[in-house]
Amino acid sequence: MDETGKHEETIKLLAEIGKDFHRRGWVLGTSGNFSTVVGQDPLRLLITASGMDKGQLTDDRFVVVDELGRVISGSSKPSDETKLHLTVVDLRGAKSVLHTHSVWGTALSDRFAAQNGIAISGWEMLKGLAGVQTHEHEEWLPIIENSQDMSQLARTLADVLREHPRAHGFLLRGHGLYTWGQSVTEAKRHIEILEFLLEVTGRIQKDARC
Repeated sequence: MDETGKHEETIKLLAEIGKDFHRRGWVLGTSGNFSTVVGQDPLRLLITASGMDKGQLTDDRFVVVDELGRVISGSSKPSDETKLHLTVVDLRGAKSVLHTHSVWGTALSDRFAAQNGIAISGWEMLKGLAGVQTHEHEEWLPIIENSQDMSQLARTLADVLREHPRAHGFLLRGHGLYTWGQSVTEAKRHIEILEFLLEVTGRIQKDARC
């Protein structure tokens, strides 16, 4: 059994999340990618392979990579955005990183691109984010210009994460939401909360223009 096969419970959990997110319309087609740290010293990251339907994840649709994104185990190509996951793991100490492509996240990432982010406050759901104690908290969700140059995009992301140390996620413009947690379960909760808040924001913006 290779390293990927050793992590059956983690893969099962990520597969269940994939089915759930697919039903919600957050990872349609081959969009989205999921990862979790399965080894610390040296770093080993289990991540979805490139071009896979996240609603139908199985053992052979994951690979294990090292801290440089090199495949350690698995026969598939890792997600093109592996460097972004590794950047979040490095700078946030995250144990899991999840990425969705919802309609609201994609639309608002373009709508607020000129402001370089979205400020969200006043909603009770904010208290579900790690470390947040009150609905009066203001969550700043940075927006980063998308690029196919993943090395440059990872460097830009590193700068943004350092500039906004309290952020629980970020948006790639025209692309979607990234968030993370100290476990797969916490990262899933953050996705659900931030996707809810993005939809609320989007619906309010829509109503205000009517």
